[in-house]
Amino acid sequence: MKIMTRYVLSEMLQVFLVALTALTLFMLVIGLAKEAQQQGLGLMQILALVPFVLPDAMRFAVPGTMLFAVASVFGRLSSSNEITALKAAGITPMAVIWPVAGLAIAISFACVWLNDVAVSWGRDGVRGVVVRSLEEIIYSRLQQQRSYSTSQLAINVKGVEGRRLIRPTMSFQPANASPSVTLSAMEAELKTDAEAGSLTAICSNGTVRVGDVEVAFPDTIERVIPLDAINGKKLAEKSPSEIAMADFTAAHEEAARSITRLEQKIAGRLATALLTGQVAQTTPGSVAGERGQIDRLQSRIYRIEMEPWRRWANGFSCLAFVLVGAPMAIRMRNADFLTSFFLCFLPILLVYYPVFMAGVSQAKSGELPPIAVWGGNLLITLWGIWLLRGVIRR
Repeated sequence: MKIMTRYVLSEMLQVFLVALTALTLFMLVIGLAKEAQQQGLGLMQILALVPFVLPDAMRFAVPGTMLFAVASVFGRLSSSNEITALKAAGITPMAVIWPVAGLAIAISFACVWLNDVAVSWGRDGVRGVVVRSLEEIIYSRLQQQRSYSTSQLAINVKGVEGRRLIRPTMSFQPANASPSVTLSAMEAELKTDAEAGSLTAICSNGTVRVGDVEVAFPDTIERVIPLDAINGKKLAEKSPSEIAMADFTAAHEEAARSITRLEQKIAGRLATALLTGQVAQTTPGSVAGERGQIDRLQSRIYRIEMEPWRRWANGFSCLAFVLVGAPMAIRMRNADFLTSFFLCFLPILLVYYPVFMAGVSQAKSGELPPIAVWGGNLLITLWGIWLLRGVIRR
């Protein structure tokens, strides 16, 4: 029996690793092409992105590859009557399924780790490569399109001569509540300091507008723009899907503190209005802005509470797929691995993903507890157990 177990695990690992390599490379190329197109990266920057994009590609590839491997191996075993031979020898099919389920559990833990690394370390690494290459990216984009823009910085030029920008117009929106800055000049030059985390615009003969105030300058001035304001995000500004699992507690506490401060602000404003007789300040409309911020922060808390559950559910989809794929492949008795895979994947596509996405949506809105994201995993697992009972009894 140990020989059979080693044989099944060996076949599983071979198919899994080969398919994972192929699918990961395919998704890696797509991810790199997307970043290169969005950021205007060159060859060296693209190569530097590979280790940071790799976890993101693998986290999507692993569950599907696991299903492909189990459908291929057990479909071939069943079609060659090896499962029937085991039953004839008085050995339950679970003897070869349990080792694969154990392998799936180990891979599920690895997949949870990949989900966390991809959205935290991976995305921060991509951002770091872009920041270090920002000067080259901006000049390349300006030479090709005469414009460059992010959510907080926009640059338009009439032309580019070497390192000189001809007739540039630069608009910068600070991350805080400070007014926007618009700078126009006859010519300018950009320099970045990755260590200091800044972009310096050296401008000659132009005007600078801060809010509604405009000032002309005939000489050369320098405007320093923090790079983290363009590409980086503080914890409170990060989407919950970008926060590392180790930081969820801090992010939750920070959002809760912000809600408390806003509620205290509202209470203080209402108390002042009542004491001073300003009745108009006691209407709901007078605190609509703060109430809107509280609603957004409460929505953020729901998403922060849901996100760890989603990552664990995503990771352990590997185990759920094995519990369904193995008995289905045994029942179909089809040696064609592609046919086995698609027949196993179809019910997962029609059942697992809709239930999973519905759970995520409801948990994000706070209508259901975060554990609802495990609904798809639970349903598929129960279905797999029912299929396994049928395989054992036949």
